[in-house]
Formats: sequence, structure tokens, C-alpha cells
Amino acid sequence: MDFTELVDLASDKLGGAVLVANDEFFAPKENLLKAAAPVFLEEEYTDRGKWMDGWESRRRRTPGYDWCIIRLGLPGIVRGVIVDTSYFRGNYPEHCSLEACAFEGQPAVEDLTNESVTWVDILPQLPLAGDTHNQFPIQSDERFTHLRFKIYPDGGVARLRVYGEVLPDWNAIKGMGGRIDLAAHHQTRRARPGPTPGGRYFSFQRKFSRELFARRVQRHWRAA
Repeated sequence: MDFTELVDLASDKLGGAVLVANDEFFAPKENLLKAAAPVFLEEEYTDRGKWMDGWESRRRRTPGYDWCIIRLGLPGIVRGVIVDTSYFRGNYPEHCSLEACAFEGQPAVEDLTNESVTWVDILPQLPLAGDTHNQFPIQSDERFTHLRFKIYPDGGVARLRVYGEVLPDWNAIKGMGGRIDLAAHHQTRRARPGPTPGGRYFSFQRKFSRELFARRVQRHWRAA
């Protein structure tokens, strides 16, 4: 299966969010996970320059990279990512990389930026092309809840899509009666009982396997 047919675990529709970025001078970090495709408005400017639909940092005067930390809307196994540089032609990063970790509960930004956090490399530093959907398969079978996205040395990225298989916190689901509400997920930081956007419940009691769970979520994702 093409990994782009899987669920975008980081989509803002499912509660994904960019929690912190070291720099967002030209364009805000919140644009990075928008479900809508990026757009280009030729006549649109801000007090800092050309308006761009994405996350864009200022130009670095020293070697290094810029970064942001992302909370996945649904935790799971990442199978591939698209680093979309649409409309970023002369101001896109030369390279990017991606790290991941798994946290219990809802860590604060201070916890995620602590030097004690163990980040796992899931995408090495690789070159990017401008105004392109840069696709990268991920070879990992670990479950993750958060990502750290790095761009080298700076620049703008329109969207980041993180495709994978959903693996929720089964103990938390059991404690909530075995139901998951994807509609509520974008409003809260945890799944909770309730209807889906189409008015139907996802009810996954313990008798359901992880494979069946993934198929049910995938079917809903395609219909949304």
C-alpha cells in the first residue's frame, strides 16, 4: 500500500498541533499541519514581507537548523511523510530531518524541550526540492506521540503530512468504555466517548484487534 493512503496522524483535523518552534518570523508554525492545501496569494504581504501559507523562519547567519515540535493528533506508527514546499521556490530549506518520541499523558512544552528527552531518528537529514511534494518513506515499527521536525538551515515549508497506522493508548480507551471520538479529538488532547463527524460512534471494545481498529479508522478517514 502507498503510505499516502494511510491516515495523516498529524492532521489538525485529528488534533495534531505544532506546540513550539524556535523561529516563526515570516510565517506561523500553525500553518504547517493545516488540512487544506496551501495557496499562493500574489498580492498579499505582511509587515515582514511576502505572505506565505506555511511555516517560515528567518534567515540564519550562523550554521545550524530551525525546528518545531509536533503533537500527533493520533499516536501511531509512522510509515511515511510528505514535506510539502509548495510555492516556496527560493526560500525553502536545503535539507530536513525528523525525530520522534513517545510520551505518556500530555507533556508540557518544557518537558518536550528538556535535554533529557530521548528522540529517535526516523528520517535522516535529506535534501529537499522547492515547490514540491517531497515524499519520504519511514522504516520504523515503533509507536510515537510526538515529532521534532528540523529544517536546514532555515526557510519555509508549506505543509507536513505524517502518514501512518493508528495505535492509541489501549488502557485509556478501556477506561473510557472502549469508544473513540475522532470529532472531539481536534478539540481535546485525548480521545473520549462521543460521535464521529458523521454522527456515528467508533466503538472498539477489547475484542477488536489492532488490525481491525486500523482498518476502521482508515475507512472513516477516507470518508471524511
